[in-house]
Amino acid sequence: MGQAAVNRGGAQTAADAAVLAAAQEGRRQLAAAWAADLRDPAKWQDVFEGNVPVRDPCAPAGQLAAQNDATLEDCGWQLLRYTAEVRTNRSVGDSVVPGTEDVHSTASATAVIESRCTFPDEPGGDDQLPELTCDGKPWKLDPDDKATLPAPEDLFDVHLATG
Repeated sequence: MGQAAVNRGGAQTAADAAVLAAAQEGRRQLAAAWAADLRDPAKWQDVFEGNVPVRDPCAPAGQLAAQNDATLEDCGWQLLRYTAEVRTNRSVGDSVVPGTEDVHSTASATAVIESRCTFPDEPGGDDQLPELTCDGKPWKLDPDDKATLPAPEDLFDVHLATG
């Protein structure tokens, strides 16, 4: 039973790492979409709600699963919710329970992306961009100075979902 529990724990660790990697890649793409639409605040709400195209964010999920000695079996996303399923590369192994030597553990995990930011519905006037506030920090946005823009982790939080 101990071997099975350890194997199952490894599978869950791999699933958690994989889904967080996929969600972080999704976050990176959302932040890039926001930066690309920075001059058009009417598009910001769609970005912060995840209503913009995201190219397959699952490549990093497969890499993280492999680093945790598992194989990514499935990875998917819908808006700001990401899921991953993995299977351990190693079996439970020989034990006192017959037939377990070829059994592999599986696990799944879900991660969510949440916006950290708020902004007014209407721009400030004079073609000014609305003020973006993320976790209480106001950002003075300068579309001509990309170095001063918030980073993806300033715009969005990524965490495992429970339940």
